[in-house]
Amino acid sequence: MKKILLLAVALVAVSSIAFAQIDLSKVKDGVYFAEDKTFESSGWKEQAVITVAGGKIVNVIWNAVSNIAGAPDKKTYAASGKYGMIKASKIKAEWDAQAKAVEQYIIKTQNPNFDKFDKNGYTDAISGATLHTQPFFALVQEALKSPPVAKGSYKDGWYYSVDPSFDKSGWKNSVLITVVNGTIVDVVWNAISKDPKAPSKLVQSKKGTYKMNAKQGEWYVQAERVDQAIVAAGDPSKIAVMSNGKTDAISGVSITVPVIALAVEALKAAK
Repeated sequence: MKKILLLAVALVAVSSIAFAQIDLSKVKDGVYFAEDKTFESSGWKEQAVITVAGGKIVNVIWNAVSNIAGAPDKKTYAASGKYGMIKASKIKAEWDAQAKAVEQYIIKTQNPNFDKFDKNGYTDAISGATLHTQPFFALVQEALKSPPVAKGSYKDGWYYSVDPSFDKSGWKNSVLITVVNGTIVDVVWNAISKDPKAPSKLVQSKKGTYKMNAKQGEWYVQAERVDQAIVAAGDPSKIAVMSNGKTDAISGVSITVPVIALAVEALKAAK
């Protein structure tokens, strides 16, 4: 079977260096996206979605995806009360509310070049937001310096799906798909352990405690290849799965790929 060419997704490394100035009058109309290169120590990978029309920023979305077991996108997670920032925040505002304040500030000021941060990346210049903002503005910069996301056929959003029950090995697969401008731009395949105290399969695999030791690489390595293949295909249903649950359509993947069917299920809400 012809191999699916894997698409290397352009991701962003947050830096503390001064931002290059963005001239909005020179930014073409479109929807722009950038995300962190890796998951933070807290388990989140931040994302920025910026819509430009007529030389102006008309919409901003700050969100994140996670390697935490059973976590949907960060805004949904925070809005459900599970994130817990409201308890630690001096302004008693949850993460999603503070992120919204930053989004609205950018639209109001039309200033993607904001740089009023202290040495730790915080600012007191944005009302309603005391969270760590410098990394997000770095993503805003990166997004606007990147090509706009091609128009796709899905509805924009974050689509999460999880298996209804645990498999024989004690895992419940999950998938979180990010859709921007109708196009799949990020996929996170993970799994939840039957042991409620155990970390997710991604976390265990990355730490070396899952110990699959396959010739094609540890579980997280192969899972990332599947994630990238779904992004490259643009539609998980295009990736053929054999009767044994494996696929020969993705190079470097020897594990079973239940995430393909799960991704198809998740995207039903995006049709």
